[in-house]
Amino acid sequence: MRKIFINDFGRLRSGWRLLIFVLVFFAILFLFATALRAAYFGLVQFGPTIPHAEFIADIIFRLTLVVAALAAGYVCVRWLEGLPWRSLGLTLHQGWLRDLVIGFVVGFASLVIAVVIATAGGGLRFSFAGSAMMSAVAKAFLSTAPLLFVAALGEEALFRGYVLQTLTRAQLAWLGLLLTSVPFGLAHLSNPNVVPGVTFANTAIAGIWLGAAYLRTRSLWFPLGIHWSWNWALGWFFGLPISGINVVANPLLKGTDLGPAWLTGGSYGIEGGVACTVALIVSTLFIWRAPLVSATPELKKLTSEEKPALPTHIPSIRPAGEIT
Repeated sequence: MRKIFINDFGRLRSGWRLLIFVLVFFAILFLFATALRAAYFGLVQFGPTIPHAEFIADIIFRLTLVVAALAAGYVCVRWLEGLPWRSLGLTLHQGWLRDLVIGFVVGFASLVIAVVIATAGGGLRFSFAGSAMMSAVAKAFLSTAPLLFVAALGEEALFRGYVLQTLTRAQLAWLGLLLTSVPFGLAHLSNPNVVPGVTFANTAIAGIWLGAAYLRTRSLWFPLGIHWSWNWALGWFFGLPISGINVVANPLLKGTDLGPAWLTGGSYGIEGGVACTVALIVSTLFIWRAPLVSATPELKKLTSEEKPALPTHIPSIRPAGEIT
């Protein structure tokens, strides 16, 4: 009976750890979201008028997902596996900024591949916003960049966080990719203008794409940069829908869809078309093979072994009066 719950390393088996994470995540999400809704209701009813209230409410909603995912991840990683916070891959570790910047470049370049394919096939046409609109375009950038960053962070913390990480420690990274990519695809099926088959397939492939980015660095900064850049370039730079939603009112370029929908994604946006499928596969292979990024030795160890030996810092104790 013990082997049903405990593995050979004396740890709770990964399947039970996943179940506990899911329960803890939804419990924290419910409590945190309820508290925020109550506070927001009280502020709206009895407080002063808040400028940009809808934007602030959206940011707060996205932050609840971030907090719930990271808090549940920390509870599980600490109490089920005895590992530190830094094992979640979101500390300012060595090379974190480089990972974020390279991820941003990779995400933008990947979308450019999809756009070039769709445009070359006659499916997209772009027009420039014009100098008269630059003030509105700049404001759109300043408002959407943080929102898209928080949105990407929430999804990365949840889908490339503890679930993928603990299965990687259990030498089941392939299962981790499956169990995070399929729900990632399903979660987007409620978006407007969905093309069920292609949309799900592309979003699941995107989950593998981002999961591969995590596995290369064992840090969330690299997939976060990719995810953030992709969404930012979709909405603000190219003026296309982000997963079926027109987020940016004044983009730098305005994309017009000319069809066919199987190539461009139609009203859902390029993420629902074959141009996106090709770009994601090419980018995934590039990420997995290119020597642009790598994991730090500590993060590699913390995410590659079921029971990694943690370094201990022993203070130096010298006799009183000893000269150093």
